[in-house]
Amino acid sequence: MRLRSLTRVNPECSKFLDGILESRRSIRSFKPEFPPKEAVKAVLRAGILAPYAALAADKDFRRFVVVYRDSPVTARISELVKRRAGAVSQRLAEEMSRNPELKDRAHRFAKRLEAVSREGILAIGIAPYYVVVAERRGFPPVCQQSLAHSLENMWLKATSLGLGFQLISITAEMALDKEFCDLLSIPYGEFELNGCALGYPAAEPSPASRPEVDEVTRWLD
Repeated sequence: MRLRSLTRVNPECSKFLDGILESRRSIRSFKPEFPPKEAVKAVLRAGILAPYAALAADKDFRRFVVVYRDSPVTARISELVKRRAGAVSQRLAEEMSRNPELKDRAHRFAKRLEAVSREGILAIGIAPYYVVVAERRGFPPVCQQSLAHSLENMWLKATSLGLGFQLISITAEMALDKEFCDLLSIPYGEFELNGCALGYPAAEPSPASRPEVDEVTRWLD
């Protein structure tokens, strides 16, 4: 099924897309089986097709690193993530001690960071693949917005292929870790990062709860 024209409504494509959007979920547990490489490449292709900041980018604007669960670097990646989470946790704790308002708003996130600094990210080392997406820095500095577009495309494509997807947001902090970047052959200081875990979901995710459009929309005539 192909969309022949952007100027022509295709109800079949629109309905299919609605089904993917409604099925998209965060997956927290994965089966041990590895999805085929061609399926992973299809997900990456969707990430390449996502929008990017044309004024801030050159031809080499986006890269991907796919880390197999059984790779010899996986254990070291996990340790580096824990170390970085610990540094961010300490910095946040210091800011919270000086700012009571921040403490009220950030205490749940602070606890999550503390847990990651101790235990790491469960999906790294359990999910079949850990995928790091790198966006070249430029001006204006909108790399994380572009990365969000890329990861959303990847998430939707993974959903369409029956794959599970978990956003690994601590990856954004790893752009500041030279050892992490060197380990993945990403030029340190030149790219912003984000990432995800990818594999077959181990269980059917729960239904999502969303408001109706009319409940959250205001029309200005």
